[in-house]
Amino acid sequence: MSRLTSSHIGLPAMALALSMGATPVKAQDAMRAGFHAGTVIADFGPVATVKGHEPLPANATFSVAFDVAEAAKPGSLNRTLESAARFINMHAEAGVPRDAVRVAVVVHGPASFDLTTAAPYGKKHDGAANANLAAIAALIEAGAEIHLCGQSAAAQGIIRADLAPGVKMSLSAMTAHALLQQQGYTLNPF
Repeated sequence: MSRLTSSHIGLPAMALALSMGATPVKAQDAMRAGFHAGTVIADFGPVATVKGHEPLPANATFSVAFDVAEAAKPGSLNRTLESAARFINMHAEAGVPRDAVRVAVVVHGPASFDLTTAAPYGKKHDGAANANLAAIAALIEAGAEIHLCGQSAAAQGIIRADLAPGVKMSLSAMTAHALLQQQGYTLNPF
């Protein structure tokens, strides 16, 4: 069984995630050849060093929103949360200052329960542990915003108290994306 370490996601986030029933899954446990842990979120979002890539402009800034509708398999890490961590890690490795990378994740539809604490998640998924809790805590600790669609939450009986700490309840996913666009975020196309 993997362990989260305080040097990777911070002791407060780790303790909180583990107390909520998080399964301490590390990206490195199933890391592909040529990939390694990132420097910002070490336990999630492994990256590959890409030699010979087009150089990034010295003043490059990134504000990217990820849209998540597809739920992870019960007890598994949501692929889009992993991708959001990878986005942060790969740009840090490429030398982009941390404050020049902003990430938001907007969750709706079947993926909504991936943002809930242990009890509602387990109730929905026959007692499975929510493997997303540690990734959520690590992303938020790294400065990412995570929004849940309030319309999806209402349709699925999820209330604010069911959400992992730091997850924001938006009026809707559409509203969250519109507001993020007004703040300069672009939508990740995949």
